[in-house]
Amino acid sequence: MNADIRVALVGHPNTGKSTLFNTLTGLNQKIGNFPGVTVDKKTGYCQLPDGRTAEIIDLPGTYSLYPKSQDESIVFSVLADKSNPHTPDLIVVILDASNLKRNLLLYTQVADLKIPVIIALNMMDLANKSGISIDVNLFAKKLGIPVVPISARKNEGINKLKEAITFANKIALQEDSIDIETIAPQLIAEISNELNLNNSYYALQLAHQHETVKFISPAQSERIEEIEKEFSFHSQKAQAAETIARYNFINDLLYDTVKIPETAKDETISNKIDKVLTHKIFGFVIFFAVLLFMFQSIFAWSAYPMELIADLFVWVQSTLHQLLPAGPLTGLVVDGVIGGLSGVMIFIPQIAILFAFISILEDTGYMSRVTFMMDKLMRKVGLNGKSVVPLIGGFACAVPSIMSTRTIENWKDRMITIMVTPLVTCSARLPIYTLLIALVVPNRNVWWIFNMQGLALTGMYVFSLISAVIVAFVFKLILKGRERGYFIMELPVYRMPRWKNVGYSMYDRSKAFVFQAGKVIIAVSVILWVLASYGPGDRFERIEQKYRQSQYTQHLNPDQLTRAINSEKLENSYAGVLGHVIEPVIRPLGFDWKIGIALITSFAAREVFVGTMATIYSVEGSAEKMETVQKKMGEAKNTVTGQPVFSLAVAFSLMMFYAFAMQCASTVAVVYRETKNWRWPAIQFAYMTVLAYTASFVAYHLLK
Repeated sequence: MNADIRVALVGHPNTGKSTLFNTLTGLNQKIGNFPGVTVDKKTGYCQLPDGRTAEIIDLPGTYSLYPKSQDESIVFSVLADKSNPHTPDLIVVILDASNLKRNLLLYTQVADLKIPVIIALNMMDLANKSGISIDVNLFAKKLGIPVVPISARKNEGINKLKEAITFANKIALQEDSIDIETIAPQLIAEISNELNLNNSYYALQLAHQHETVKFISPAQSERIEEIEKEFSFHSQKAQAAETIARYNFINDLLYDTVKIPETAKDETISNKIDKVLTHKIFGFVIFFAVLLFMFQSIFAWSAYPMELIADLFVWVQSTLHQLLPAGPLTGLVVDGVIGGLSGVMIFIPQIAILFAFISILEDTGYMSRVTFMMDKLMRKVGLNGKSVVPLIGGFACAVPSIMSTRTIENWKDRMITIMVTPLVTCSARLPIYTLLIALVVPNRNVWWIFNMQGLALTGMYVFSLISAVIVAFVFKLILKGRERGYFIMELPVYRMPRWKNVGYSMYDRSKAFVFQAGKVIIAVSVILWVLASYGPGDRFERIEQKYRQSQYTQHLNPDQLTRAINSEKLENSYAGVLGHVIEPVIRPLGFDWKIGIALITSFAAREVFVGTMATIYSVEGSAEKMETVQKKMGEAKNTVTGQPVFSLAVAFSLMMFYAFAMQCASTVAVVYRETKNWRWPAIQFAYMTVLAYTASFVAYHLLK
């Protein structure tokens, strides 16, 4: 889509920048990467009142133009690089109206780059509740730019902001906040002359950041280094002098334009709530109770819709088997593709409920408190508070969680976080856990309120967090790093969740899960069906001849005969041969050759396990009697002992294997992309596989 104007959104984390982006662009947005780096680039389009289209770029949240992480470094690069295709025509700086003093430092830096600026005074509803009075007209007059009061969450003031963007000046009119040249006049003059610059603050920023920015040549970077030595430039001292000068300007501005009461009402309420929710003992008890409620709900609320979806797939498969002529194509479509997909589609309700809870925890501000609480614990195992964000995010998916480690400045902390994040139970493990728990854990209540299946699921999630912390401690002893990690985070005030956003989150993330998993599952199901439906040599013909003999035809009814033929064909198929090859290795874990096939196929993605079991039992079963994958697995018997295949010991052995094994090609790829070295994903794959085998072995032999 061609845009008439390009607008960048800039602001601190937790100022509502992403909410404003979503409000302006709706669903008309896409996510990619900034050129040359792995940082996410969110862009969208917005229709302006005069009919023009604005391209909106949501830049990563930052506290300053002096970056502490890869994400933050993008902001200066996009704003300052004139050759960058994403350099904006206009900047909208989002300020938290209830916390202006801290927010204005970033504004004064951005304004001094001399790109046209508009201020969006967000969270005006909270400022008003707190009794904060802002003279918006005087505020705008002193800065020389349009200032628009808004509340992005409540969709208030958005049309006025669009009007301000429509009529924005094409030249920068903002007043100077400080005299930049007093900080390092000779250095600024020399850099400006060398690079032919007409902006003093741009020249000063290059002095600070020339080693990391990618839009100047190595020769230019070396020349700036020479100029710094020539004039004895000290970066940290210059930053300190600049910050002091800016805060002098900010204090004068706020003294004239903002009246703040001695106690801010909302802050007082948030602080009172925090005394309970972030208490050093009760805080962890409450967090555990929240997790317990989440996983109880996942089982309880999803039961009925899951049953409907399961019955629907059974009906579709039975109907298609009756309508379509028997043959390889029908088998491929019904038993291969649809049978495999049914194993994942049935878990949409559970995935949606999980993402709804995560969205609510983030939206209310509670997730930030969890991050804050865990900081002390994280430091003891070699991480910092920022590591908790990827770990908690790992409940949803390890891929974006590993990408979010870019905000961790310390190399050692970041590498440890990357190495342990895949241990946290992600949404792809949820179908496996819920299926196996439903098979072996009784569906009854303990102490009237706790469902045993919900307790088992909660245990698996808590176990994954504890495992991640223990492994992190081991890596702390192995990896060497001299940098000191630190944790900076603003805690937002508590708010009611936006139910519309929660609904969008459930829909978008469930859709993404189904489509991403669906592609892999269809491909694997087709391959698996072929491997399970054909065998080497004339094995299938010999099986057909064997069951034509009277000893079988006289003693078995047609349905039993079909099941026996299909079962023996499956065992002699290419998939069966492959399963039998690895069976000696996995037999100590309690697994048979059928489970072995699922272990192999699910190395592409964990959720493929359920699809594989659905396909295997569809191939083995009768076309006339279609059943859900859970029922088929529950009825499966060991041909030697006659006992159920999926006993308590086998089920928990499998869950332990999937709790630790690195069975996600996407995660392997993203670890390589983030570390730029195949050594790290190789180490990760190796240690997780060893842990998986060991934990599975121990679980099986303890429970059998």
